Amino acid sequence: MTRRIVRTSIQLGALTLIVVLLVFLLDNRFRVLPDAIHNHLPLHTPGFVITDITLASCSTINLLSSCKLDAPNWHRIDKDLYLNKGWLNHAYIHIERKQEAELVETDRVILDVKVGRIDPTTSEKGQGGAKWESRPGGIWLKRTAKRHASDSTKAVTAVDVLFGADAVEARTGWEILDQPILISNPGDNQEARLSVRRGPYIKPERPTPRVRKDGRFKIMQIADLHLSTGLGDCRDAEPAGHNGGKCDADIRTLEFLGSVLDSEKPDLVVLSGDQVNGETSPDAQSAVFKFAEMFIKRSIPFATIFGNHDDESSLSRQALLDLTQNLPFSLSLPGPSSVEGVGNYYIEVLARAPSTHSALTLYLLDTHGYSPDERQFRGYDWLKKSQIDWFKATAQTLKNSPAHVGYKHIHMAMAFIHIPLPEYRQEDDIVKGSGTFAEPPTAPGFNSGFKKALVEEGVLAVSCGHDHVNDYCALSKTEASDPKDKKPELWMCYAGGAGFGGYGGYKDVIEGGYHRRVRVFDFDMDEARIRTWKRLEYGDTEKRVDEMLIAEGGKVVAP
Repeated sequence: MTRRIVRTSIQLGALTLIVVLLVFLLDNRFRVLPDAIHNHLPLHTPGFVITDITLASCSTINLLSSCKLDAPNWHRIDKDLYLNKGWLNHAYIHIERKQEAELVETDRVILDVKVGRIDPTTSEKGQGGAKWESRPGGIWLKRTAKRHASDSTKAVTAVDVLFGADAVEARTGWEILDQPILISNPGDNQEARLSVRRGPYIKPERPTPRVRKDGRFKIMQIADLHLSTGLGDCRDAEPAGHNGGKCDADIRTLEFLGSVLDSEKPDLVVLSGDQVNGETSPDAQSAVFKFAEMFIKRSIPFATIFGNHDDESSLSRQALLDLTQNLPFSLSLPGPSSVEGVGNYYIEVLARAPSTHSALTLYLLDTHGYSPDERQFRGYDWLKKSQIDWFKATAQTLKNSPAHVGYKHIHMAMAFIHIPLPEYRQEDDIVKGSGTFAEPPTAPGFNSGFKKALVEEGVLAVSCGHDHVNDYCALSKTEASDPKDKKPELWMCYAGGAGFGGYGGYKDVIEGGYHRRVRVFDFDMDEARIRTWKRLEYGDTEKRVDEMLIAEGGKVVAP
């Protein structure tokens, strides 16, 4: 009896498997399953598929020309291929897209896209006689009407436009085409390039920063990249005759950063504002992808805050945050909507595996841009009361949370901002040998009290950017009538500017002029110790410049 039951069960199981495979094959060829089932099959591409791409040009002197095609059928990518710099000409990419369920027999799904003057069938090998269709701008499409072509991993499901000869893609599943779109009278405009996604959107997993097995955690702070759309022009590059005097800002900046990333191998990168040089970035997205791609290809988590120049281009702070947050290895977050600014958040660095407890908390806050009250407080904006209240409430909540209470070593905390605090101006606090004081700190004219809040919540150090040629650290001490009784309470450091698209110079103050740099913070969690140093782009590039011990046993210490 038992054998008969087992035999029957095996036969039923085999029959079920055969039926499932048969239905799957039939659906793949003849679409026999309803959408509710078909849409969940492994080969299915959810969302839209692209069925056509074209370019529409218009001229301000030709009233009959239009840069907008029939709206119900065509969707315009709202990026002028001339970057709004053409005196007379404008051009936009348009796409036709449909949900798979909406496809009819006459629809053709795009499987490949190329740009060039010659039909890819005749100019490239291995095309197997495939038929390419021509579109304006030198765009060539390979399309098919085969059933379920939309389920192919080759099916194009999204299209975008990036700019510059150095443009790169940072998104998973996307590919930027080698050749620029061919437009008439391009002038000095940056090359416009198509970028396409194949297959479904894949949401990147947010990485979890964690202390290494050796008990260490290294942060690299990169300040003031000032990246452009395109190669960018160098400002105050030193030495002046380097590379024969030829200097493309973004190329030299990114080469420097790539080298120091490979040398230092940080566990986290904090970009502390002015990643984008608004004045020279008519397409901020292209600039963002250039710095993000560096970290993504090295599998290094990164976090960003904004400076006063990031949103002076094509994207608002919120749009920049939305873009950056959804990139691989990004830890950037918008923060609470009830708090002023965009990008007020914290990062928990967990203890070494398999612990789920926090060993280190990093606070990142938006220091906004320019003063809202120039008559009374000239210069730059300040951290608002809602931000300071959020910081204090968050710090106190985290301290009492199981993730902090359960940590068996000394927990540490640090903060990053863009614009320096007013206390950075106190020259008596600047530590000799910590770096250069080359320009007066352009801190806010109004002191909102954030430095006091940092001390009260036990933060050991805060580091900023903004003033490119300052790279010193100042040590704030407690108040006391006798100077001998003053105790260290908070380190306030500058990173120094890293990008050649921002100003440098100051030869009258700095011998040989300013060389771009980054700052490193090395945390030894076993000893609750922090060391910091800088790395230079030129000169002794292997040296740890101005290396200092700034915390020991979880307490701020003087060098």
